[in-house]
Amino acid sequence: MLKYHETGKLKIAELDANFLISEPQDVLDLMGDAVSENCNRMIVNEKNLNPDFFRLHTGLAGEILQKFSNYGFSLAVVGEFDKYKSKNLQDFMRESNKGRRIFFVSSFEEALMKLSH
Repeated sequence: MLKYHETGKLKIAELDANFLISEPQDVLDLMGDAVSENCNRMIVNEKNLNPDFFRLHTGLAGEILQKFSNYGFSLAVVGEFDKYKSKNLQDFMRESNKGRRIFFVSSFEEALMKLSH
């Protein structure tokens, strides 16, 4: 499910394109695998996330991202986010990108750069 990229002394996990994160437990399982590889950074594609993740009223995004925060993981979500017209979602992604733990980016290379710090 996860493959690893090394940048300097850091290891970054990338989720396989065929895996769908549908609930918070999925994230905990992935984190367990990553921790066993001495890794606390992860890249997922927007296609890895249940569509409900992008509907903030479902609470799925909050639950999933809280797991990353609680366990000290950094996350980069790679995708094309302009198609999501919800102002609240756009504001949420913009605010996340100002932080140091959760990023919404448009390319794998940008994800690696954000997680390498």
